[in-house]
Amino acid sequence: MPGVVAVIGAGLMGSGIAQVAAVAGHDVLLRDVTPEAVTKGREAIATSLGRFVAKDRMTSDDADAALARIRTTTDLAEVAIADLVIEAVYESVEVKAAVFAELDKVAQDGAVLATNTSAIPITRIGAATSRPEFVVGTHFFSPVPMMKLCEVVRGYRTSQDTVDRTAEFVRGLGKTAVIVTRDVAGFVANRMLLALVVEAVTLLETGVATAEDIDTACRDGFGHAMGPLQTTDLAGVDVTLAAIGNIYADTQDPKFAPPPLMQRMVAAGDLGRKSGRGFHSY
Repeated sequence: MPGVVAVIGAGLMGSGIAQVAAVAGHDVLLRDVTPEAVTKGREAIATSLGRFVAKDRMTSDDADAALARIRTTTDLAEVAIADLVIEAVYESVEVKAAVFAELDKVAQDGAVLATNTSAIPITRIGAATSRPEFVVGTHFFSPVPMMKLCEVVRGYRTSQDTVDRTAEFVRGLGKTAVIVTRDVAGFVANRMLLALVVEAVTLLETGVATAEDIDTACRDGFGHAMGPLQTTDLAGVDVTLAAIGNIYADTQDPKFAPPPLMQRMVAAGDLGRKSGRGFHSY
């Protein structure tokens, strides 16, 4: 069990990861580039914990204790105290590689360096460091406090010990760990989900059915909790488009060609729930 867990990025995913780690009893260092970002992230965690208390899923004392285990910083050098570092910044190879190049300079020897990515090959991120054997993927699903699954992804040079340590940590959070042993873009879940999203967007764009009916078909026909277009709105149309683009860039598989409709939506600012409008209105 890691002594300290550092989370890089205090947005939706980073704050969620920090929350579940703190609830599981870890001391957490939450880092972002500005004081406003880390304050917003900590406030989001407090609000989320409050919802669990209101629904009698945890006590107020346990929520207060979890929040007290989270410390925030804007200084990346402070991650030197962490045994496990989880990066949760924007879904871009260039951005993530730049973060890992800096982590390589400041993280302690032997620390696990995990990237929370939904589609980017882990080997490309590990190559930005001098210690790729300690670099691993942790694909948490959103919203992190609610979703059970986390893919643990092995890069080309990730050691078995790193995979084992990471899987043990994930299971200690109460999550189900799926081990992805071959480093392919999109891993397991998103290779399936994003192929479905692309097909759903194509059906919508070509006028085969409405967004509502496409999502209904998946919910009521396949038993999905949410339809693919609803899922895209929740994750962010921009984030989902970037993930589709990463898989396409890695594979050149035409079934992952980024849909033109999604590209126009992102250009127009229709990003899903966070903007109030995506494939559905909110």
